[in-house]
Amino acid sequence: MERAETGKRTKQKRRRRRWFSWTVAVLLAVWAVVRVGGWEQGSFPTQLMTVTPWGAGLAALTAVVALLRRNRWAALVAALACVTMAAVVAPRAFPAEQPPASGPALRVLAVNLFGRGDARTVVDFVRRNDVEVFSALELTHAEAAQLDAAGLKQLMPYRVLQPEVDVTGSGIYSKHPLTELPGLFTPIGHNMPAASVTLPGGAKVEVVAVHPNPPLGRKEAEWNAALRALPSPSPSVVRVLAGDFNASLDHRAFRDLLGRGYVDAAEQAGEGLTPTWPNFRPIPPIISIDHIVADPRVAVRRVDFLDVPRTDHRGIFAELRLP
Repeated sequence: MERAETGKRTKQKRRRRRWFSWTVAVLLAVWAVVRVGGWEQGSFPTQLMTVTPWGAGLAALTAVVALLRRNRWAALVAALACVTMAAVVAPRAFPAEQPPASGPALRVLAVNLFGRGDARTVVDFVRRNDVEVFSALELTHAEAAQLDAAGLKQLMPYRVLQPEVDVTGSGIYSKHPLTELPGLFTPIGHNMPAASVTLPGGAKVEVVAVHPNPPLGRKEAEWNAALRALPSPSPSVVRVLAGDFNASLDHRAFRDLLGRGYVDAAEQAGEGLTPTWPNFRPIPPIISIDHIVADPRVAVRRVDFLDVPRTDHRGIFAELRLP
């Protein structure tokens, strides 16, 4: 009798494990299908897409566990989900072929300062890397003063700033003359100044400091609208969008922006899987939501990332070569 009860409990445990493996495998398969189709809608599915690179790893682990438990069909479903997710994220780890751009160089830095990022770290990076354009997000009046006190005023005397008392402020700093472009587009979310940079020799580049609200709760529709509102590329001018997009390459809205004729600098340099948020938290950065987006005629020579104390974002730096 006791042996029969033990055997029954063992069978029930195996059955529960099989159903758990099936449930996880099916959910991962749905995730993969939604990602490939770009069908995410609503706040949670939109946020889930951000961690798709980690989803590929979870699917691989699920396939192995299901196989060890002899649940071959669940293992197959999980393995297919893994392959599907890996197919869309793996290319970001490899540099893309660059256009034959032979114009002047443009070195761009974007940092979400969180209103209190360490000014000296940022200014030291600007000095060492000869940064020519700096897109500063979540720029407060106090942070702007600290940046200038750390030496940014001498390095980048030209600026179009829209600081605030809270983190809705933004600004563009430049080593070269700037002309504000107030009518380029209608910002939705945080302040998003736009300016034309006049480089030595007369070449001009239009730069936008990008920072929509995150797609949390009811703000998901606003986030989509903010990305749609960003200016499209133009054959008559080179445009660079730099900042905290609160979006990754696994978001349909961000891919639609690139589909208008832009390229993501990190993806072009083979650094598209480098996470930028959250930084200086109990967990390391896990998602890539800070970007420098450029005209496809621009060659991306180098991309680097900057850890700035007291902000939860890593900065992103790109050395571009203009057409």
